[in-house]
Amino acid sequence: MTELKRTSDARSRRAAETRHKIELGGLVVKAGLGDADKAFILGLLIEGLEQSADPETKTRMRFRGQRAFNASSS
Repeated sequence: MTELKRTSDARSRRAAETRHKIELGGLVVKAGLGDADKAFILGLLIEGLEQSADPETKTRMRFRGQRAFNASSS
């Protein structure tokens, strides 16, 4: 692989990672947490991840998130 190709691939990966992080930040704002303490947001996400091990809880969380997406697009 040429140096130019490696540089281009690395740049593309960084751009994709940046877009992904911006999308995640948008979700935090959409959830009403834009002004929340960073440690609180991280704790909330970790606790949500732990709770999502239960399939019923994960389904309920997905449904609630989808409902929020649908409400904002109408």
